[in-house]
Amino acid sequence: MITIVNYGSGNIKAIGNIYERLSIPFKIANTPEEIKDADKILLPGVGAFDETIAMLDDTGFRPVLDSAVLMNKIPVLGICVGMQILAEKSEEGNLSGLGWIKGEVKKIDKSTLLQKPKLPHLGWNSIEIKRKSDLFNGINEEDGFYFLHSYHFAPNHKDDMLATAFYGSELAAAVNKDNVFGVQFHPEKSHQNGIQLLKNFAEL
Repeated sequence: MITIVNYGSGNIKAIGNIYERLSIPFKIANTPEEIKDADKILLPGVGAFDETIAMLDDTGFRPVLDSAVLMNKIPVLGICVGMQILAEKSEEGNLSGLGWIKGEVKKIDKSTLLQKPKLPHLGWNSIEIKRKSDLFNGINEEDGFYFLHSYHFAPNHKDDMLATAFYGSELAAAVNKDNVFGVQFHPEKSHQNGIQLLKNFAEL
């Protein structure tokens, strides 16, 4: 059972619609108690780092998620800001991230960009898969995914970078450490590649 965490951030309906079409069981967790029987956890995210962390804290989800992910080793997938909050901290705010993957969220360096508007990084971008993972089975790297962000996750350890996208410089498109996965792009807006990736996560 895929459990999509509803802490007030993210396009939950669009993700749910994809799982419905794939006939993959899922539920939306509106309270921390609804996470307890999760086989896999999905953290959507739209918005700012501090705002998202504050919502996790205010809704009581954070300690339950820490227990599920760190102690029970439930696979988790963070999307967009849901990926960024996996880090320890962000230049975008002052609150501490979840810290499940060591690293910092940094603003994209506009000096490396030629096209305008320079930020946000908006639209389709090809990716390069850095190491084999079942999360990317059947993914077309050249077709890529749909991105919308001005900040990027810079992991401390290069081995935690699962895939990259080039936008002025090489940026993390996906990160992974053990049972923790994150993608900077929006699979729910990424047509067949996005559908395939959400299916792959369900099958991990």
